[in-house]
Amino acid sequence: MTELATMEFHPQPQAGEARPWAFPAPERGALGNGLTLLRCHRPGQQIVAVEVLLAAPLEAEPKGLDGIATIMARAFSEGTDKHSAEEFAAELERCGATLDSYADHPGVRLSLEVPVSRLPKALGLLADALRAPAFEDGEIERLVRNRLDEIPHESANPARRAAKELSRQLFPATSRMSRPRQGTEETVTAIDSAAVRAFYEKHVRPATATAVVVGDLIDLDLDTLLGDTLGAWTGSQAEARPVPSVTADDTGRVIIVDRPGAVQTQLLIGRVGADRHDRVWPAQVLGTYCLGGTLTSRLDRVLREEKGYTYGVRAFGQVLRSAPDGTGLSMLAISGSVDTPNTGPALDDLWKVLRTLAAEGLTDAERDVAVQNLVGVAPLKYETAAAVAGTLADQVEQHLPDDFQATLYQQLAATGTVEATAAAVNAFPVDRLVTVLVGDAAQIEEPVRALGIGEVSVVAPE
Repeated sequence: MTELATMEFHPQPQAGEARPWAFPAPERGALGNGLTLLRCHRPGQQIVAVEVLLAAPLEAEPKGLDGIATIMARAFSEGTDKHSAEEFAAELERCGATLDSYADHPGVRLSLEVPVSRLPKALGLLADALRAPAFEDGEIERLVRNRLDEIPHESANPARRAAKELSRQLFPATSRMSRPRQGTEETVTAIDSAAVRAFYEKHVRPATATAVVVGDLIDLDLDTLLGDTLGAWTGSQAEARPVPSVTADDTGRVIIVDRPGAVQTQLLIGRVGADRHDRVWPAQVLGTYCLGGTLTSRLDRVLREEKGYTYGVRAFGQVLRSAPDGTGLSMLAISGSVDTPNTGPALDDLWKVLRTLAAEGLTDAERDVAVQNLVGVAPLKYETAAAVAGTLADQVEQHLPDDFQATLYQQLAATGTVEATAAAVNAFPVDRLVTVLVGDAAQIEEPVRALGIGEVSVVAPE
């Protein structure tokens, strides 16, 4: 009889002792030219992340030139007084660096990532881009054409089309927030290099800018390096810009953006709410996450797991403008897509979830899972220098204290089920939601109208 071979197993690895973690605190300072500086040493992070914030908000764009901030942001990497566009790109590549930029309501952001050994060269290129961008006619014309080519694709994307319509519905036409962030075909067409240069000269200067540097900085003489690069950027002082008030109309209603023949309906349900300066923010984050922040949240459990209407529905809050004086606001929204025949039933069940939440509240188990997901995974979320730099830059942009994120995790852990429930119910009241549906109006209008969730109107396709 053959003897059976036995297997020897290695001992099962055991979890180590948990170590305390907190969001890293930056060191704050300034350069001689007035540039505000935040630095954060992260041992072992050999890829350094640099974020530069420019006080060039979308509301500062000249009338009729919506999108000029986006064109300017993209043009920063298209040549300087030292390098042509091709040469600039080649120099970045030799450094192993990436330079991205974008414009949003608070201002323009530039994001640099580079190995720490190549940081001096890359910072020099970044400084040149800020100090003396070329803004050559041919490059600006190319960027304008590229942007014009993007617009039809955005209109054809149901999610982008829904977002555009929700902004148009919530805010008055006079508000920049009501119009596409990157401009329309009419406004982008009017942009030229002279206009970009004028916008740059009026709004871009070190005295109103902030740089965030995160990575393993131990072997760097960062003061000298920054002084020789970003410190060489000069510019005049600037008076603080008045921040215009913003009103929003969240009267409950339904807008159908007609897309004949669509097999799915894109849903975007939203209103405006508190920003991060409001004391309700931690509870609002927690309650919104319980409602629709992950696969185990209520909306997904009902609409995806139980009913099979969708691949997923998410609830979220996105800061649009943050201000300590109470004029800030965020977008609170629920988004997803459902198959066309089930648009009416899916919306009916979604409203039932919201009504049940108001009547019965969240459970302690839902609250505990949400806290674990939001707080417990934070060390993984901030493993990279870029993630830390991005959050520090967000805090600066939103006029928040440097310890805001660290404090937020403590507040989330301390928030109870009752508080989270109240915040979620107040964030998504069933009678104060603007619902945008991008889909086949011929099939979905009557079923949606029968739900009685608000006046229904149909918008023709673009």
